[in-house]
Amino acid sequence: MIPVISNSSRNERTDVRISKSKFVAGVQCLKRLYWQVHQPELAVEPDASDCAIMEQSQEVGLLAHGMFPGGVGVSYDEGLDEAIRTTRELVANRDIPVIFEGTFEHGGVLVRVDILQRRRDGRWRLIEVKSATDLKDYYLDDVAIQSRVVSRSGLELASVCLAHVNRDYVFDGGSVDARRFFRIRNLTRRVAKLQPKLTTQLRSEFRVLAMPNAPNITPGSQCNDPVTCEFYAQCNPPRPDDHIGYLPRVQASAAEELVEMGIESIRDIPDDYPLNERLRRVCTSVQTGKPWFGPELARELESLKYPIFFMDFESVNPPIPRFPGMRPYDQLPFQWSVHVQSKPGAEVKHYEYLSTDTNDPRRDFIGSLCAVMGESGSIVVYNQTFESLRLKELAASLPEFAGRITNIQGRLWDLLPVMRKHVYHPAFGGSFSLKHVLPALVPDMSYEGMAVADGQQAGVAWESLVRGGWSEAERQQKRKELLDYCGQDTLALVKLIKQLSLVLE
Repeated sequence: MIPVISNSSRNERTDVRISKSKFVAGVQCLKRLYWQVHQPELAVEPDASDCAIMEQSQEVGLLAHGMFPGGVGVSYDEGLDEAIRTTRELVANRDIPVIFEGTFEHGGVLVRVDILQRRRDGRWRLIEVKSATDLKDYYLDDVAIQSRVVSRSGLELASVCLAHVNRDYVFDGGSVDARRFFRIRNLTRRVAKLQPKLTTQLRSEFRVLAMPNAPNITPGSQCNDPVTCEFYAQCNPPRPDDHIGYLPRVQASAAEELVEMGIESIRDIPDDYPLNERLRRVCTSVQTGKPWFGPELARELESLKYPIFFMDFESVNPPIPRFPGMRPYDQLPFQWSVHVQSKPGAEVKHYEYLSTDTNDPRRDFIGSLCAVMGESGSIVVYNQTFESLRLKELAASLPEFAGRITNIQGRLWDLLPVMRKHVYHPAFGGSFSLKHVLPALVPDMSYEGMAVADGQQAGVAWESLVRGGWSEAERQQKRKELLDYCGQDTLALVKLIKQLSLVLE
């Protein structure tokens, strides 16, 4: 029987169905489940990056269908009840070997199964498809609730499996080979062991949904584990700028001890409280309201050699590889920006590259970059790991550039560790990301108001640009937005180095 709940915000009683995704949300946090069902308007709307990830997951799901020829999909155009009826008909038709998106309901729980494969003995193989590259623990609850509902709907399951992306698959051109792209793992035994837990969990979820108000659950690790809750802000209001949570890389035990002492502001941390040197200078900077610059900063800056190049890359990492030699989630660089200063006081020149079509951009990317970088001079980046890895990957896929790439890698000069060791400003808010550091030290520069303001947005914008469907004016606008963003990243490096040099004069 489907439980009946009452909600104080409604005048009528409402039947509740818990979908698979809502059940999993309830496993993470019962308050999250309650709000999903009763107050979904409180959720933060998914942004363009979230939507892009969902689209990629759908593409991976459709690719999985290629492993099962003859499969028939269940449409949702006419509602869930019609989808359930259609699924029953497909199950009864022995000529149907595979059902995609089969829909089942039992005990108020509704599930849509990615793939149901009919076996010759009349039993079924249930397969959940994920776009991740490995099994994550929380997937087990997802698969287990499907197994429970399908089994109790009358189907005998021979096995319960998870199909995830095979990171070792190498695309050789043409069509993606779905059988090699996926790995299928049998989870039947592990899922069976979860069934008693599911019974208890379902009781808790329906009990909570029958309450007039959301349960009172203290914020904690469940707010962003295994995923960041869409209601995070409801339980975690913004903290003051001087909150101890903004101490960079502070140990959880230290933060808990300070809270137990009644200290929530960095300004109230006693001078004799044991902090390492890094945290103590952060504390002093916040308490005095003044930036801190280490005595070794000058020596770091003196190691820069002219001409100085300021470099930044943008890339995407699609789950389905697009060009020969690529694996799932390999990074595909599509844009770079370089500012160059030939000598002290010289005018800074800007160079840039942006791929604007569906062709493989890697050769043009690295060829045009090498033409600008020369053979000497420091190359300033922010978080060297990213650019260095992209260069390493390009050298492997385009060995004719390996020598020039090795030269570039040997000249990289990372500003991020310099900032961490030798600079702190109260406005950093505990973060050394470029988005926090830049406006604190260079107030006239910010990413606020930019159409593309971070790497994820850049990836989404580029995918949109190359897929087409835009007028020429719209294409030019998207191109400008991408160029503006990447150019802002390297100009930011120019301005930061200049500002730090002025401080030391």
